[in-house]
Amino acid sequence: LSSLIATGSLQVEMAGETQTVLLNDNATIVCKVQGHRHLDITIMGITWFWKNQMSATEVILFQFFGAHRKIVRPGASVPLSRLERGDASLQLPGVQLWEAGEYRCEVVITPHKAVGRVRLEVMAYPVSSLFPEQATVKENAEQLISCVASGFYPMNITITWKKWTQEDPWYAEVSEDVFTNSITENEDGMCNVTSFLRLKPSLEDNMTIYQCVVWHKSLPTSQRLNFTLT
Repeated sequence: LSSLIATGSLQVEMAGETQTVLLNDNATIVCKVQGHRHLDITIMGITWFWKNQMSATEVILFQFFGAHRKIVRPGASVPLSRLERGDASLQLPGVQLWEAGEYRCEVVITPHKAVGRVRLEVMAYPVSSLFPEQATVKENAEQLISCVASGFYPMNITITWKKWTQEDPWYAEVSEDVFTNSITENEDGMCNVTSFLRLKPSLEDNMTIYQCVVWHKSLPTSQRLNFTLT
């Protein structure tokens, strides 16, 4: 966690410079008042601002001052029981791609004020599939294998192909006869791409396994999809 110190003796702590959340997940954007175990929320206020990556204009998402509460983003909340313990973190249910951007937490405990900023990055992981999943070896009959990754964000993605044989029980990367289409973007901002592997197998290729490996920053580990020649 990194701290941002403001005027007077008041400071807030954010979760570093960037937080990430998956599309449609609930997000908690961290903002904690330091050095206060119990706060009198009747003499304090909290305002959360947001601006997207393409605009310099901030908008208020949530505001609390004593008996006054303003909620602009549906579902946005700062639980008062947590605020009393110094936790001014903003809770956002069902985050969407367009909600990425800079979030600013402004805490006022009269007469002091502290401000913290954090960038929220929203990601969507790819849904990947292989067509076909299995094929029969036909001597000198060309086959085209498709590896499709869809519904991911941001746009950067890596697709590679690997090959396993009984003679060589380690997956070796395939670079020949591989071509990948340009990434396309849907109206909702999510992306799709297809990579192709062209095969012209011989009977000796029976039981050879080809693997499509998809890597995207939203994934904890690469997706691996296998195709077997029989």
